[in-house]
Amino acid sequence: MGKALIIGAGGVAGVVVHKCCQNPDVFEEICIASRTVSKCEALKKKLDGGKTKIQTAQVDANNVSELVTLIERFQPDIVINVALPYQDLTIMDACLATKVDYVDTANYEPEDTAKFEYKWQWAYRDRFKEAGITALLGSGFDPGVTGVFSAYAQKHYFDEIHTIDILDANAGDHGYPFATNFNPEINIREVTAKGSYFENGKFIETDPMSIKKVYDFPQIGPKDIYLLHHEEMESLAINIKGIKKIRFWMTFSQNYLTHLQVLQNVGMTSIEPINYEGHQIVPLQFLKAVLPDPASLGPRTKGKTNIGCIFQGVKNGKPVTYYVYNVCDHQECYREVGSQAISYTTGVPAMIGAAMVLTGKWKRPGVFNIEEFDPDPFMDALNRFGLPWHESFVPELID
Repeated sequence: MGKALIIGAGGVAGVVVHKCCQNPDVFEEICIASRTVSKCEALKKKLDGGKTKIQTAQVDANNVSELVTLIERFQPDIVINVALPYQDLTIMDACLATKVDYVDTANYEPEDTAKFEYKWQWAYRDRFKEAGITALLGSGFDPGVTGVFSAYAQKHYFDEIHTIDILDANAGDHGYPFATNFNPEINIREVTAKGSYFENGKFIETDPMSIKKVYDFPQIGPKDIYLLHHEEMESLAINIKGIKKIRFWMTFSQNYLTHLQVLQNVGMTSIEPINYEGHQIVPLQFLKAVLPDPASLGPRTKGKTNIGCIFQGVKNGKPVTYYVYNVCDHQECYREVGSQAISYTTGVPAMIGAAMVLTGKWKRPGVFNIEEFDPDPFMDALNRFGLPWHESFVPELID
């Protein structure tokens, strides 16, 4: 069917590579590219010899000309960006220059400002449309599958959706006193930022981690959940008919929050550069360097994740409540692809989103969020590629 250039070689990229190789009819050839080519070679060594042909390359994802040169040499049909969110725009620029379709898993945020929103990528809409290529934004789990869940609910069960509660629970235990389940720098920036929720046409800001509830998750049990700002709320507020309120909730243990508070108190979560022995360093980047690599957590992590959405709205004038979610087991993920469930639940949807574009099911010129396409083929693919979903019409509600 086609060729994919995968930019990134971390935990999520490893899952994407595995899943592309499980789908060789669509991904006939892939190239894994990263600044650290040895990581790409390690992934190639694990999976080489199957139906999907694998190449590797070294590239600086901050350098548009390097990206363009690589794209022109490999000639992919699509670029799958599983690098850092800081690099979204340079990779999109390279795709524009070479007229190649683009997929990512998280929206752009400037490296020097802890703020993530879609305005920078939405500004590319006209240019991608004029170039005749597709940019699919946020094809991870949240954002990503949560948007597909929303589109599926809207298509099949509602005339109007009035409220969405997105719930992300990780009940995994990796055994470390403190570690993050995805890139520490991105994770800590997200958690320490102001929270927000959407209500009646506007976003309402909250102090970090100031709103807490308890929710009883299927297959996991009761967990503390905290209201955070999260990027998919921004696009869902535009694309879901009748929406009045959207909230995003994530679980955190008291142990995690205590460690994080101490690190904040001593300045280790700061993104402001400081002078250390004549060198400029960013404390959060130094902290990232000393924390465990999330890609190393797979063999240690036990337990499950549960990520889903609760919708409330109306159908034929009658109230409807609908809950759709996925439960993912950390150890099962490790047995299959050598990763923990956080990387797995991001990497599988990244492959599926790319496959939707490559096969033409979601091929349309412009820049789009994932809920703007027909959800049905994506929902089918989730069941086939390791993220089966469950649904309930009588779920426990947050309030």
